[in-house]
Amino acid sequence: PLLFLAMFSQQPQDLVVVAGQPVTLPCSIPGYHGVVLWIKNGLALGVGRDLSGYPRYTVIGDHGSGEHHLRIQRVELTDDAVFECQAVQAAMRSRPARLTVLVPPEDPVISGGPVVSLRAGDPLNLTCHADNAKPAASIIWIRNGEVLNGAMYSKTLLRDGKRESTVSTLYLSPSNIETGQQIICKASNKAVPNGKETSVTIDIQHLPLVNLSVEPQPVLEGNLVKFHCSAKANPPVTHYRWAKGGSIIKEVSGDTYEVIVDHSFFTEPVSCEVTNPLGSTNISRNVDVYFGPRMAAEPQSLQVDLGSDAVFNCAWTGNPSLTIVWMKRGSGVVLSNENLLTLKSVRQEDAGKYVCRAVVPRVGAGEKEVSLTVNGPPTISSTQTQQALHGEKGQIKCFIRSTPPPDRIVSASGLSKSGTSGRYTVETVNTEEGVISTLTMSNIVPADFQTIYNCTAWNSFGSDTEIIRLKEQESLPVAVIIGIAVGAFVAVIVLMGTIGAFCCTHLKGVVSAKNDIRVEIVHKDHNAARENEEHTSMKQLMVSVSVTKYYFPLYFFSCSFANIESRPCCCMFSLADR
Repeated sequence: PLLFLAMFSQQPQDLVVVAGQPVTLPCSIPGYHGVVLWIKNGLALGVGRDLSGYPRYTVIGDHGSGEHHLRIQRVELTDDAVFECQAVQAAMRSRPARLTVLVPPEDPVISGGPVVSLRAGDPLNLTCHADNAKPAASIIWIRNGEVLNGAMYSKTLLRDGKRESTVSTLYLSPSNIETGQQIICKASNKAVPNGKETSVTIDIQHLPLVNLSVEPQPVLEGNLVKFHCSAKANPPVTHYRWAKGGSIIKEVSGDTYEVIVDHSFFTEPVSCEVTNPLGSTNISRNVDVYFGPRMAAEPQSLQVDLGSDAVFNCAWTGNPSLTIVWMKRGSGVVLSNENLLTLKSVRQEDAGKYVCRAVVPRVGAGEKEVSLTVNGPPTISSTQTQQALHGEKGQIKCFIRSTPPPDRIVSASGLSKSGTSGRYTVETVNTEEGVISTLTMSNIVPADFQTIYNCTAWNSFGSDTEIIRLKEQESLPVAVIIGIAVGAFVAVIVLMGTIGAFCCTHLKGVVSAKNDIRVEIVHKDHNAARENEEHTSMKQLMVSVSVTKYYFPLYFFSCSFANIESRPCCCMFSLADR
């Protein structure tokens, strides 16, 4: 009844198996107890767990747990197909799984072997074939442990449409072979990665067979290295010639070359050319020189828009294999171990210095620093509560990060960037980290501590605003504060009725909190000289209450002065918990 809830917990996956080996294709559907079919190339193998038509196929697993795994004994080429597990009543089909059957090639055969006789001056063509393989066999020719290049090969698809036969023909000129030489044909595919091989022996005169040794190897840059060129030739060797990176080394003529190596020997091979009467043989070797990181592609600093991708490219060369690490300066997080560092959909916090560091183990390290600048709307980070002393000059600082720089900055006073208005002065200073906008108030009055200040910055990408409050910095001794608090408490009890009579119906801004008194003044400029004597005592009372509430449990109030000169105040009473 709950078949619709059935889900595959295991499904068959693509598998590669060598012919003759067993294989299991998993299929698990917990909670499903209906019919399960295995499909091969679109055809059902049987109903349920009955696969009697396929003797090598068996459904295994705990049926009660919903396990219906397909086991194939001794995989054959006919099993190379697409398999699928289906839950019939639930109308569910697993993902199709490709079972790829690999077939090793037959033993390779070289035509004319095992001994090939050749007259001096005649070319040599060797043919090797490896048949009946899936996939087609790859054939290489090996002489003295070295792979011979230049062979030609062809493949033929057999009638079953799956197996192939491969034929490889190696051409060797008379100057590149010698008597007694053994040449190996090695055939391999995925079924036999180690390959199968056969060989022939050549009986002929030959050009010099050369081996170039390098000692010591590996070697640290700046140390002495000895090259030795040993050759077997029939007729004997008559001349040696050395070169580095294609340039002849005239001062060396024997079979040995000694030199102090630098990093160039890692990429510019040293070659030894050996000559006898039949011709010359040239062999080259690179030196395994250990050297510290050398920059191959220098990364460039980037400036991108917010949401775009940033891609840094940093390439180093070094030996032994170096490790590249991309990190952001100041962070311990590895961002990439590749030459490329890609930052997707960059955010403003992605801006900063990035370091591409390369390390060659036991040899040395190098690094390059680049900058990422992100164009986006400004971000403002400031302390949301700042302090000042009553009656003194006070400042509120607003720190703005913005790329491109802000077109406009407006402070709580309404001043843009820099200027003076009444008691307010705004100064804007540019630094390497960003812009600092400072709002200075010449004479702090109690209402300044109740005002909500904001700092807003704009650029072409948008804007940001920070709300800042000014808190009165305590300067009185604790004993004095306690005395004032007690007096204020008594004053509050006596004056509660009087103050209530003066409450106004028009309230510009009152902020009442469970555990605090906050008096918020909406207008920006408060001039103490303009306040009349009628309201002076009321404001002093408010200051007293603000001090008292931090030390004694009491009833207190918060007021908003809509217009001190012309209107009465309106008060809100609330119960303090502290």
